[in-house]
Formats: sequence, C-alpha cells, structure tokens
Amino acid sequence: MTAAPAPPALAVAVLGLGEAGGAIARDLVAAGVRVRGYDPAVPAPPGVTAATSDADACRGAGLVLSLTTAGEAEKALEQALPGLSTAGGADGRAVYADANTASAGLKQRLAATAEQAGVPFADIAIMAPVPGRGLGAPMAVSGPAADTVARLLSGCGATVSVLPGPAGAAATRKLLRSVFYKGMAAAAIEALHAARAAGCEDWLREHLAAELAAADAGTLARLEQGSYQHARRRGHEMAAASDLLDELSVPPRVSRASQQWLNQLASER
Repeated sequence: MTAAPAPPALAVAVLGLGEAGGAIARDLVAAGVRVRGYDPAVPAPPGVTAATSDADACRGAGLVLSLTTAGEAEKALEQALPGLSTAGGADGRAVYADANTASAGLKQRLAATAEQAGVPFADIAIMAPVPGRGLGAPMAVSGPAADTVARLLSGCGATVSVLPGPAGAAATRKLLRSVFYKGMAAAAIEALHAARAAGCEDWLREHLAAELAAADAGTLARLEQGSYQHARRRGHEMAAASDLLDELSVPPRVSRASQQWLNQLASER
C-alpha cells in the first residue's frame, strides 16, 4: 500500500519585520515554518525569505500575519491583495490576520475589505510584549477566520485564545487592558519626574515598588470603591497635587486628568 504524501509545510507571510514582526518571523522559522517577509525598511532575519513587496510575500502562503503598524495596516492589506489570489491555504486561499495594535473600528474596516476580496480575515491581539517572548507572547484572536488562525499558530507553538465575536473583539480587549497598564505607567513616570524635581525620587521609587509588590486580588476593588466613596476629597487632593507639579515645572497631565475623573464621580453621587 502506497503511503499518502505528507502535507506540505505551512508557509507564512510576515508583513513588517520590525521588533515584533522580526521576532515572530524568527520563531516561526525555528518551528519549521517556511516564512517569506517584507519590510521596506528592515532586512529579513536569517531563515526568512525576503520578498520584494507585500503581494510578493503573500504568494504561496497559507497564513499572512500583518505586523506593520496601525497607520500602515490598511495600506498593507490593499497591497497584499494581489498576492493573496495565488496563496496556498488548505482551500487555495490564504488567511489574513492583522496583529497590529489598532482600534476595533480599524479592524472592522480591514475585515470588510478582506471580505469584499474573498479573503478570510482574523483580528489578532498580542496580549503581552513580544520582545523576550516572540511567538510565545499570548494572543487572542477573533473574527471570521479566528479558529483557522488559532489552529495554525498553535501548531507552531503559539498560545492563542479564540474569542467569540467579529473582528475587533480581540483588539477591544487588548486596548481596554492598555488603558490601565499604559495609564499606570504614565502616572508612574509623571510622579517620578516630579519626585526628581522635588529631590526625593529614591524615596518615591522605593515606595511605589513596595506598593506594587503588596498588591493582591483585592487591590482593584479598593481602588475603584475608594474613588467612588471619597471622590470629592480625592478630587481636592489631586488639584493640590497638580498645583505642586506646576510649581515643580512638571506638566500635570495625568494628575489633572485624575482630578477631572474624581470631580465627575463626585458630581454623580
């Protein structure tokens, strides 16, 4: 009995070979994937076949990963479309997955463009920094081709969670998380700049590190409930903090925004 031929190795096109795209492309190569990549400004990493355009990168691919930037995402998809018609997915079509950090609205526009062209589309949200993790960074995926993308990437060693809902659902969760983490980082930077100007940066740095280390499952509830309960007093406190930063010649961007939120919460009570 003649054995059936082995299925061809997965071919992936990576559009954008910067910090995230380059790391993921290298890990795909290490997983035995045939990778073609295109980036007009960054050379292809070792093992990645350099393409001459987005469309060229997509030719023969079963999966396309767009890791350009949000500002370049629509252009990348439009320029990739001619190559997607000659792709090599299981049914002759490539699956296009946009993994840029972008709004849900942009992801939905990309999905509509792909649908019009007959291209299966998925929205990927990378839920942790890629440097140091590469393909191991946890991902969430939504949209019409979410199951297919999750299966293909999981087979390469990635950790992918499928979310119900259309393209944009994954992006929404990532950006909601970003509101907190990037907002917290901005508050820390503002406080440390002010502490440096006041001559007590070392003290504040140690204090903040200790508070973060002591955080537990109840910390979020205390932050939320305390803000509602003591909104008026805390609004006055942040007004004073903002005035202090003005005196220290540090722009109180986060402090003023916190004051405005607390004032709104106080007005709603």
